[in-house]
Amino acid sequence: MSLLLSRLPRLCLGKPALVRRTSFPLLISNGFSSSLLQTPPGFVVRANPCGDGLGKLLFLKDTEYWFTHLEKKVPLELVDRDEMGTVGSCNGWVATLKDDGVLLLQDDLNPTASHTHPKHIPLPPLVTLPHCQTQIITNVSMSSSSPEDEDCVAAVKFLGPQLSFCRPAQSQPEWTNVKIDDPCFFCSRVMFSKKDDKFRIPGSGGNLIGSWDLNKPKNKPKIQRLQYRNLPKLTKIKRELLDVCCTSEHLVESITTNETFLVKWFRKTSRRLALMKTKALMVFKIDEEGNAVYTRDIGDLVIYISKSEPFCVPASSFPGLDPNRVRIVDIDEDGTILLHESSITSHNIRFGSPYFIPPQI
Repeated sequence: MSLLLSRLPRLCLGKPALVRRTSFPLLISNGFSSSLLQTPPGFVVRANPCGDGLGKLLFLKDTEYWFTHLEKKVPLELVDRDEMGTVGSCNGWVATLKDDGVLLLQDDLNPTASHTHPKHIPLPPLVTLPHCQTQIITNVSMSSSSPEDEDCVAAVKFLGPQLSFCRPAQSQPEWTNVKIDDPCFFCSRVMFSKKDDKFRIPGSGGNLIGSWDLNKPKNKPKIQRLQYRNLPKLTKIKRELLDVCCTSEHLVESITTNETFLVKWFRKTSRRLALMKTKALMVFKIDEEGNAVYTRDIGDLVIYISKSEPFCVPASSFPGLDPNRVRIVDIDEDGTILLHESSITSHNIRFGSPYFIPPQI
């Protein structure tokens, strides 16, 4: 166990999750509740060209093995791997970064949103703090399901020390910019905790979690130190494999069970192809005291990890969805991890947007 813990902080030198002018798969959903069955999570496979620079969406639900052809038309540049300027996704809204430094929130890739009247919400031009940069974005998070909500706060995490907040629904929105001191947060992703009403960032290596108050973002963050419990026993071969993997940490919250999980995702480049492949994935349940307990049982839940903000849903709300597993989709990989078996099934993909589209709450 001690050997594993000593390696965890060093396995964080992966590439930033979301980088400008790259292409990703997008996981999107349109809402669920414990009493009402809704369309399950899924992702956009591609857009079939239909003229005038537009394409009709091809959508894949996570409960089905066949594609759903939608009438919804979107700009091809949103799903084109060479042209896409998408830098993040949250609650089915994608963020695109324009050459003039303006961040645009739009619902084009959400299959449940209107295709005749897509919503495009421009944010004010980004402000770059001294010794920071705003060209490479790690991810985007929102405090509510829509940036049109009056109290919605959008958070943008940049590669490096800058974290920026904005209220899109205000008549004259402005950026509140924060410079993070601790470098362990420089490459990490931000998420919004509905339970704590705060934005949270896991530090590289998963030893610290920083929390920023929604109403006082410029205050110093609250830091929670994690203590790992019930770590799995690893063989020498497994430890050596994890030593050469790139790892990323993802915080995900279940609103149905009021639980918080930390997911450690270990990937390695294939020898033959320059493609990342999942080699291991660990889930830890985090309590209020900072105990991170390794688990292979998350009950009825399914966790989704992609270029979107991570989320989880109860499998019982969606017929055909198997519980106690983690679904992953990235630039070049689509996979499933069965937690009770610790088994990984994945294949390389070269199409689609790398974002899961979750149910909108």
